[in-house]
Amino acid sequence: MWVSKQIGRPVIKAFNNILAHSLAELGQPEGTDGRLAVAVAGDDDAAKQLVMGVVNEVGFDPVDGGTLEESWRQQPSTPGYCCDYDAVAMRRALNAAVKGEAPKKREQLTSKMATLGPSPTHDDVVAMNRSLNPLT
Repeated sequence: MWVSKQIGRPVIKAFNNILAHSLAELGQPEGTDGRLAVAVAGDDDAAKQLVMGVVNEVGFDPVDGGTLEESWRQQPSTPGYCCDYDAVAMRRALNAAVKGEAPKKREQLTSKMATLGPSPTHDDVVAMNRSLNPLT
Protein backbone atom coordinates (compact mmCIF):
# COMPACT_ATOMS: atom_id res chain seq x y z
CA MET A 1 0.00 0.00 0.00
CA TRP A 2 1.39 3.36 -1.01
CA VAL A 3 -0.48 6.31 0.41
CA SER A 4 0.19 9.31 -1.76
CA LYS A 5 -1.78 12.23 -3.14
CA GLN A 6 0.03 15.20 -4.61
CA ILE A 7 3.53 16.61 -4.43
CA GLY A 8 4.12 17.72 -0.87
CA ARG A 9 1.81 15.05 0.56
CA PRO A 10 3.18 12.13 2.58
CA VAL A 11 3.99 8.78 1.03
CA ILE A 12 3.64 5.74 3.26
CA LYS A 13 4.69 2.21 2.31
CA ALA A 14 2.76 -0.69 3.86
CA PHE A 15 1.21 -4.05 2.99
CA ASN A 16 3.92 -4.86 0.43
CA ASN A 17 5.58 -7.39 2.74
CA ILE A 18 2.60 -9.65 3.35
CA LEU A 19 1.12 -12.32 1.11
CA ALA A 20 -2.43 -11.92 -0.22
CA HIS A 21 -3.59 -15.07 1.62
CA SER A 22 -2.15 -13.75 4.89
CA LEU A 23 -3.86 -10.40 4.39
CA ALA A 24 -7.22 -11.96 3.51
CA GLU A 25 -7.27 -14.86 5.96
CA LEU A 26 -4.83 -14.45 8.85
CA GLY A 27 -5.72 -11.16 10.50
CA GLN A 28 -6.38 -11.45 14.25
CA PRO A 29 -7.74 -9.19 16.98
CA GLU A 30 -5.22 -6.93 18.72
CA GLY A 31 -3.49 -8.73 21.58
CA THR A 32 -3.73 -12.20 20.02
CA ASP A 33 -0.59 -14.26 20.64
CA GLY A 34 1.36 -14.77 17.42
CA ARG A 35 -0.53 -12.04 15.56
CA LEU A 36 1.23 -11.37 12.26
CA ALA A 37 2.99 -8.07 11.67
CA VAL A 38 3.20 -5.64 8.75
CA ALA A 39 6.06 -3.17 8.35
CA VAL A 40 5.12 0.46 7.68
CA ALA A 41 7.66 2.97 6.36
CA GLY A 42 7.42 6.69 5.72
CA ASP A 43 8.89 10.09 6.39
CA ASP A 44 5.80 11.73 7.88
CA ASP A 45 5.24 10.45 11.41
CA ALA A 46 1.58 11.51 11.59
CA ALA A 47 0.75 9.84 8.28
CA LYS A 48 2.72 6.75 9.29
CA GLN A 49 0.76 6.53 12.57
CA LEU A 50 -2.49 6.81 10.59
CA VAL A 51 -1.52 3.90 8.33
CA MET A 52 -0.27 1.91 11.33
CA GLY A 53 -3.78 2.33 12.75
CA VAL A 54 -5.23 0.90 9.53
CA VAL A 55 -2.82 -2.05 9.74
CA ASN A 56 -3.99 -2.70 13.30
CA GLU A 57 -7.67 -2.39 12.35
CA VAL A 58 -7.37 -5.01 9.61
CA GLY A 59 -5.82 -7.49 12.03
CA PHE A 60 -2.04 -7.10 12.02
CA ASP A 61 0.55 -5.65 14.36
CA PRO A 62 2.08 -2.56 12.76
CA VAL A 63 5.87 -2.40 12.95
CA ASP A 64 7.69 0.85 12.25
CA GLY A 65 9.85 0.14 9.20
CA GLY A 66 11.64 3.48 9.37
CA THR A 67 11.84 6.10 6.66
CA LEU A 68 11.11 5.64 2.97
CA GLU A 69 14.85 5.53 2.39
CA GLU A 70 14.98 2.54 4.75
CA SER A 71 11.96 0.81 3.18
CA TRP A 72 14.26 -1.40 1.10
CA ARG A 73 14.30 -3.54 4.27
CA GLN A 74 10.77 -4.76 3.43
CA GLN A 75 11.34 -5.51 -0.25
CA PRO A 76 11.34 -8.94 -1.98
CA SER A 77 14.19 -11.24 -0.92
CA THR A 78 14.80 -9.42 2.38
CA PRO A 79 14.40 -11.22 5.74
CA GLY A 80 11.01 -9.66 6.54
CA TYR A 81 9.39 -10.13 3.15
CA CYS A 82 6.32 -12.40 3.12
CA CYS A 83 7.45 -14.54 6.05
CA ASP A 84 4.37 -14.28 8.29
CA TYR A 85 6.32 -13.08 11.31
CA ASP A 86 4.93 -11.65 14.52
CA ALA A 87 6.04 -8.16 15.59
CA VAL A 88 9.12 -9.33 17.50
CA ALA A 89 10.39 -11.43 14.59
CA MET A 90 9.49 -8.70 12.07
CA ARG A 91 11.64 -6.18 13.95
CA ARG A 92 14.50 -8.70 13.97
CA ALA A 93 14.00 -9.33 10.25
CA LEU A 94 14.02 -5.63 9.38
CA ASN A 95 17.19 -5.16 11.45
CA ALA A 96 18.81 -8.22 9.83
CA ALA A 97 18.39 -6.87 6.29
CA VAL A 98 21.65 -5.95 4.59
CA LYS A 99 21.54 -3.27 1.92
CA GLY A 100 22.37 -4.68 -1.51
CA GLU A 101 21.85 -8.35 -0.55
CA ALA A 102 18.27 -8.75 -1.82
CA PRO A 103 19.14 -8.56 -5.53
CA LYS A 104 21.78 -11.25 -5.01
CA LYS A 105 19.20 -13.50 -3.31
CA ARG A 106 16.57 -13.15 -6.05
CA GLU A 107 18.31 -15.76 -8.18
CA GLN A 108 18.14 -18.18 -5.25
CA LEU A 109 14.47 -17.29 -4.84
CA THR A 110 13.76 -18.17 -8.47
CA SER A 111 15.44 -21.56 -8.04
CA LYS A 112 13.58 -22.24 -4.79
CA MET A 113 10.25 -21.25 -6.38
CA ALA A 114 10.83 -23.75 -9.17
CA THR A 115 11.13 -26.57 -6.64
CA LEU A 116 7.69 -25.78 -5.20
CA GLY A 117 5.86 -26.97 -8.30
CA PRO A 118 2.86 -25.44 -10.06
CA SER A 119 0.57 -25.06 -7.04
CA PRO A 120 2.53 -24.27 -3.88
CA THR A 121 0.57 -23.84 -0.68
CA HIS A 122 0.69 -20.68 1.36
CA ASP A 123 2.80 -22.49 3.96
CA ASP A 124 5.22 -23.62 1.22
CA VAL A 125 5.74 -20.03 0.06
CA VAL A 126 6.24 -18.75 3.62
CA ALA A 127 8.75 -21.54 4.37
CA MET A 128 10.61 -20.80 1.15
CA ASN A 129 10.82 -17.08 1.95
CA ARG A 130 12.03 -17.84 5.47
CA SER A 131 14.68 -20.24 4.13
CA LEU A 132 16.11 -17.50 1.92
CA ASN A 133 17.01 -15.36 4.98
CA PRO A 134 16.78 -17.48 8.12
CA LEU A 135 16.56 -15.51 11.36
CA THR A 136 18.98 -16.69 14.00
